[in-house]
Amino acid sequence: MDVETPPLWLLTGERGAGKTTLCRLLADYARAAGWRVAGLLSPAVFQAGLKTGILVEDLVSGQARPLASAVPRPPFDLPLGRWFFDPTVLGWGNRILQDCPPCDLLIVDEIGPLELLRGEGWTAGLAALLRPDLRLGLVVVRPELEGLLRARLPVQETIRLENAGNIEEQARRWWLLLQRAAA
Repeated sequence: MDVETPPLWLLTGERGAGKTTLCRLLADYARAAGWRVAGLLSPAVFQAGLKTGILVEDLVSGQARPLASAVPRPPFDLPLGRWFFDPTVLGWGNRILQDCPPCDLLIVDEIGPLELLRGEGWTAGLAALLRPDLRLGLVVVRPELEGLLRARLPVQETIRLENAGNIEEQARRWWLLLQRAAA
C-alpha cells in the first residue's frame, strides 16, 4: 500500500444485512472517541413494511435528502434497476464528497453500479477515499461489485455482514479493529 494512501476498509453484505446501520453505529463510536466523521449514509425508506425509497444523509451536517424512489416520478428520473434516482441529489452528494473537510473517518455508503459501471453517481467518493488528509476510509459495496471496487481502490480490510443479527455487538467489535488500523 502506498504510504500516502490511508487505510481503506470495505463493507459488504447482501440487501438487508445491516450495512447502513453498521456505518451509522461506527460513525457514532468515532464521534464519541473525538474523531471527525464525514461522508454519506444511504438509509432505506420503508412504508407499510416495503422499501419504497432511499435517502442520503450528510454525516457532517446531518442534512438528508430523498435520493431514490421505487416509483418513477419527477425528479426521480434516472433509472437503475428497480430504482429511479434524483440527479440533483446525486450531484449534492457528489459535492459533499468532493468538498469534505479533512477527517478521521470518511464513510461512503455506497459505491454501486452508477459509479462502477456507468461512471455516474458519487464518483467523487472514489477520489475522496484516497485523500492523504484522511485517517481511515470505509466504503460500502454490494458483494457482486466487490471485484470492480477492488480494481479501483486499495482495500486493506473487508467487513462481511452475513445478516442483521446483533448489529450493535458487531459494531463494537469492528470499531475496536478500525481504531487499531488507524493508529
